[in-house]
Amino acid sequence: MPVRAKICGLSTGPTLAAAVRHGASHVGFVFFARSPRNVAPDQAAALAVQVPDGVARVGVFVDPEEGFLASAIAAGQLGVVQLHGEETPERAAAIRARYGVEVWKAVPVKRRVDLAAASAYAGAVDRILYDAKTPAAADLPGGMGLRFDWRLLEGFAHPLPWALSGGLDAANAAEAVGISGARLLDVSSGVESAPGVKDVDKIAGFLQSIAQL
Repeated sequence: MPVRAKICGLSTGPTLAAAVRHGASHVGFVFFARSPRNVAPDQAAALAVQVPDGVARVGVFVDPEEGFLASAIAAGQLGVVQLHGEETPERAAAIRARYGVEVWKAVPVKRRVDLAAASAYAGAVDRILYDAKTPAAADLPGGMGLRFDWRLLEGFAHPLPWALSGGLDAANAAEAVGISGARLLDVSSGVESAPGVKDVDKIAGFLQSIAQL
């Protein structure tokens, strides 16, 4: 199975076009006001129409209010809702049933014991996203360029399909896949020139690096 990639935190037409042109399987829009990558539903709507069939639109949310979630799903024509907050399995399952979308749940990881949280979401979500655990005082639950020890995933019996996130870039993508066995990588800050500023050359470089795996 080829390694696929999601380019997350897109907010401009040129960077979205670069992600699509170079082979991203998923493109991500962040709906979280405190993030430098935040987009409003109307911005997402303008971007969504540029995404061709075969590339999945993913919306990233942190404990979203229901009305806002509904408007963002509709505006962004989302096929996937990615949850990065304290959402319970029950909330995740309800979102999947109500909106007919795939649901991914981020599980923050620092130690191997943290992986156990994934099992609670079996039957409630479609995919787990293993991401680096951020410091307790951090304003953001992800997108900070942090990575965890990928060796923690070695030999782990995954309860669900999964993806790897946190501190990825073109230089370490091959290492990440080789150690963890990931077949879907989720990158955001690793393809930026500054927080929230995507770089078309870095997007191209990342996608070209995984195309060789």
